[in-house]
Amino acid sequence: MAASTNPIPLLTPYKMGKFNLSHRVVMAPLTRNRSYNNMPQPHAILYYSQRATNGGFLISEATVVSDTAQGYPETPGIWTEEQVKAWKPIVDAVHEKGGILFCQIWHVGRVSTYGFQPNGEAPISCTDKGVTPGLDGEDWSPPRRLRADELPRIVNDFRLAARNAIEAGFDGVEIHGANGYLIDQFLKDQVNDRTDNYGGSLENRCRFPLEILEAVVDEVGADKVGMRLSPYANYMEAVDSNPEELGLYMANALNKFGILYLHVIEPRMVKANDIYETPHSLLPMKNAFEGTFIAAGGYRRDDGNKAIAENYADLVAFGRLFLANPDLPKRFELNAPLNRYNRNTFYIPDPVVGYTDYPFLDVLA
Repeated sequence: MAASTNPIPLLTPYKMGKFNLSHRVVMAPLTRNRSYNNMPQPHAILYYSQRATNGGFLISEATVVSDTAQGYPETPGIWTEEQVKAWKPIVDAVHEKGGILFCQIWHVGRVSTYGFQPNGEAPISCTDKGVTPGLDGEDWSPPRRLRADELPRIVNDFRLAARNAIEAGFDGVEIHGANGYLIDQFLKDQVNDRTDNYGGSLENRCRFPLEILEAVVDEVGADKVGMRLSPYANYMEAVDSNPEELGLYMANALNKFGILYLHVIEPRMVKANDIYETPHSLLPMKNAFEGTFIAAGGYRRDDGNKAIAENYADLVAFGRLFLANPDLPKRFELNAPLNRYNRNTFYIPDPVVGYTDYPFLDVLA
């Protein structure tokens, strides 16, 4: 068919390090709250394999690195042997379809409650300033400021999580440095009020995130590591007074480690789910970063094609559209209608509804 002989920009091949991608439609990391007791479940095998394509790149849902890292119910972990074993058949199912799967490793920091913490302790953060109660419908518990001598333990949690991810068969890891969680809390000057070597100047605020990155790179290799950032966003009240400077500093700093990719949320996604007009662009970060650059945030087929065609991004991550359309690349190829997503079923614990029951196109592949 014409679509195959003259593919749209999103469906052109791309070489990301050692990975030969058949198209540039990335499945974004999507929290789904269906990993009971932090254990990846058998129903995730179908969910991920439905969305896998030969040469397609998928990023797992955010996966907690330790027992202090959780902030939401039924999110998967990768800090125990049992969790590693539970991930293996999920990863295998993606590989059987020729897909590439990275594990997004995550610590929520202050976006948590006593109920999720060991022994009901306070969540940990760079600060003792809490997230406004009631934000996102939750009453987040006041955090405890981490001492500098405690930070190496958190760094080690990320390192071990990365090692475990590779042991589970993942092709690599994405460090979650976005969306107001622990790493983002250190990065943003409206949250990080420290006066030690991990606060104050831009260099100091980036120190802990880069220590995590260095440990993960040392453990699994730079060719298996990506990082996600959201300098322009204010998720969970994580705001920076100069997001352009922060984004550029991090893009340049990441180059020193030679990591595989940088995954950045568009300035227009200031708050989750809402799109704003903005004069800001990710192009300076794209131009500064020497690896693969992935853009995310409210993309659809047309503007995704434009981003690739104009060299604004190398790959484009799709979240809600991929959630509701397991065959999203095929629908883009045919310019077929898309299933509408149902936000009410994004985060319910049902193993099927709103998870693996979105229909495929009724056409021959």
